[in-house]
Amino acid sequence: MKQDSVRREGTKRSVEPSDGGGEPPEGAGDGGGRHRHRRRPGGGERPPRRKRKVLRWSATVLSVLILGTAGAGYLYYQHLNGNLETDVLNLGDQRAPEPTPNAAGQTPLNILLIGSDARDSKENQKLGGAKNTFGSPPLADVQMLLHVSADRTNMSVVSMPRDTLLQIPKCTDPDDGKVYPQTGPRYMTNESLGRGGPGCTVATWEKLTNIHINHFMMVDFSGVVSMADAIGGVPVCVDKNIHSRDAKGHGSGLKLKKGTTEVKGEQALQWLRTRYGFEGGTDISRAKAQHMYMNALVRKLRENTGLTSPNQLRKLAEEATNALTVDDGLGSPKKLYDLGNELKKVSPERTTMTTMPFEYVGERVIPKPEDAEQLFRLVRDDIPLDGKGRKKPAKEKLSDDPAAADDKIAVQVQNGTRSATEPPAGGRAGAVAQILAGKGFTKAAPDTATTLSEERTVIRYPSVDLEGDAQRVAKSLGLPLSSVKKSTDVSGVTLVVGADWREGDVPPKPKKKDDSTPDSADALSGSDKKACMKVDPIYTW
Repeated sequence: MKQDSVRREGTKRSVEPSDGGGEPPEGAGDGGGRHRHRRRPGGGERPPRRKRKVLRWSATVLSVLILGTAGAGYLYYQHLNGNLETDVLNLGDQRAPEPTPNAAGQTPLNILLIGSDARDSKENQKLGGAKNTFGSPPLADVQMLLHVSADRTNMSVVSMPRDTLLQIPKCTDPDDGKVYPQTGPRYMTNESLGRGGPGCTVATWEKLTNIHINHFMMVDFSGVVSMADAIGGVPVCVDKNIHSRDAKGHGSGLKLKKGTTEVKGEQALQWLRTRYGFEGGTDISRAKAQHMYMNALVRKLRENTGLTSPNQLRKLAEEATNALTVDDGLGSPKKLYDLGNELKKVSPERTTMTTMPFEYVGERVIPKPEDAEQLFRLVRDDIPLDGKGRKKPAKEKLSDDPAAADDKIAVQVQNGTRSATEPPAGGRAGAVAQILAGKGFTKAAPDTATTLSEERTVIRYPSVDLEGDAQRVAKSLGLPLSSVKKSTDVSGVTLVVGADWREGDVPPKPKKKDDSTPDSADALSGSDKKACMKVDPIYTW
């Protein structure tokens, strides 16, 4: 049973938080602040001395990788059990469909890494700056989807820019039952965290991408500092001397010399928060710096450099589990240890960091329609973003079961032309049924009571003895055999007219699939040791 939450009303705050000082930009968010006493695997409540809200993905990933690489032993992880804090995975009404297992029965793993700008403790306030935002509603200012392939050979990371505008679905707070209605189509994505908790951020990602998310992980400011200290520093690079501070006080305070520096503690946090100073001065350049840090961190952990004694490993494991907030599915050190072992199977060479393709709307951004959907589809279909190891499409094979005569094949036709942006095309089931009848399929009949949403026209059949009939229907319409699918959801040969065939007598020829990662995703390989952030000349010294 969930513990009662302790609430504190927050003031409205900027949707674009400061990098560490100065006046915040204009624009306010909404929602009430909260400090939850979450259920812990060992029972009881977390002491209120560290009311954790969440922050940076870097400590989150560090925590996971430590548990998979430190090798401190399962008995010690039992001791760590009480450190973990849990929350509900998804607060929306609908879930994205689970992926189909591959031939070996394996499925991909998708983990949403969430970070907020919350200044909800004195320690986090000191590290985060911006004193006027103390205790205000947290914003999910860092959001990264970590995708591990079904066969565990490759891993992809998709960052969402902080200032992305999109639709947040209806979410229900698990503590008090408060319902947050669905927003308009252009709402700041980082406000999802304040609409019931991290489960609303997960629901927002699933609505946008249709990618099934298995877990989420969150961590706070102080966790970044303590764990960066424990590991002994992470190498980062700048192409000029940098000091992230301007005349108005904007900036993280990061000060580095040209070249590579091992950053740790508060300096590591400054690197992850720096926007003023990197070329472009935007959240996009900050995400790129975070990608470089994450790549270097993974390489260092795999090499076990900086971790030379049992005491260092113990300290690292303590800090990792103390900093984490996870969903119930990861709510024990054993589960985190197993997850770490899964992630450890992927080499840095097969790890690809990307940013969701976007386009500007004023000072904010929205997903770039075709490129963003292309990136999401690659992740959904478990296609490697590095372009390696992609399987060639299998040759189409005719059924061994011969088809019946055209006038003996019963075909049910359904309208699936509804899409996320367009209503269903009226009368399509009846129109296509008539087209089939004209081709000799006199038993074709429309199902006017059913309206579906299908991206491409598909023909489904329930059993092997009807496969030949379904393929015959496809051939008569000029559809590829790949559009014929076996499904237990239908009772006979069923043609679903997709959004690709909203009009006309002939279905459009399918375009050859482009499985390349869009250039606008700004992909970075995890093995790139030469990556170096470009510094804005006005922030050099």
